[in-house]
Amino acid sequence: MHGTPEESKVELFRDAKIDWLGKKWYFLGFSLIFSVAGILSMLFWHGIPRGVDFKGGTEIQVQFASAPNEDHIRQALTRAGVKDSIVYPISDTSGRSANTEVISLPEASDTSHDTGSTQVEDALNCGQPSSGCTIQKVDIVGPTAGTQLQHQAELATLYSLLGMLIYLWFRFELIYGVAAVVAVFHDTLITVGAFSLTNQEISLTVIAAILTLIGYSMNDTIVVFDRIRENLGLSRRESLTDVVNRSINQTLSRTVISSGLTFLTVLSLLLFGGPVLRGFSFALTVGIVIGTYSSIAVAAPMLVAYQDWRKSRGKVTNLPAKRVRA
Repeated sequence: MHGTPEESKVELFRDAKIDWLGKKWYFLGFSLIFSVAGILSMLFWHGIPRGVDFKGGTEIQVQFASAPNEDHIRQALTRAGVKDSIVYPISDTSGRSANTEVISLPEASDTSHDTGSTQVEDALNCGQPSSGCTIQKVDIVGPTAGTQLQHQAELATLYSLLGMLIYLWFRFELIYGVAAVVAVFHDTLITVGAFSLTNQEISLTVIAAILTLIGYSMNDTIVVFDRIRENLGLSRRESLTDVVNRSINQTLSRTVISSGLTFLTVLSLLLFGGPVLRGFSFALTVGIVIGTYSSIAVAAPMLVAYQDWRKSRGKVTNLPAKRVRA
């Protein structure tokens, strides 16, 4: 016998009664620790590590006939006068070594595009029958183009936040939009701070991951906000703190299931995807955890803080409620 849709729905937390807002000071402390650590790292320690896409440079993919020795490659590059090079391997789809190395070089100027690739080719004797290596691909980004890409990435992030604020302003109310954008900015700050703390370079693929997690976190926040607004329509005499707690608990199963499955997917990419996908998967792994956390611990408590602030000024305190059909 088949149950009703409500009975057959997967629920990990039935009748959860967690006092989320009672733990708001712990959440605030957690957010401050990671946010401040990231800011300090960006300001005083590692800065914001920019990849070749943004600072300019050359990436050369070299295929070797046998397993290469990265130390020997670095020594050969140093002897040839190639400075500040970064060498890392590329694995095939099964995770095994593909005997391929990527050599990343800083770009000196917009007029010396081919200098780096020529130096690497000479240092490793690539193309010679006895060298056992061939250059497969060369990607060059000049400093001017890198600066333009960085500016465009910043604008893309800013416009996405602004567009979401405007949407939530019309869909709910301005305070809902502000709370959601603050939560997403919190997610972005901690994610970029994590890159700075671990000294991992931020590339265009990382920006794509950050824009993805902005949308993902915003969607999760909207689900919680919609339930809060619905419950406000059903329980007009109940305090906003109780309504927010109940709304978070009612959406908790959905949040954990959807975020948990996505987290397992990106964690697999982080562990087994190899160096090429590491930045992308690291951004999503950190971002999904922080984004799920912020929907509960940052965005929702801001509504209560806003109501308390309005009450202290003697203004109308009720947030808009969703009309519920009888």
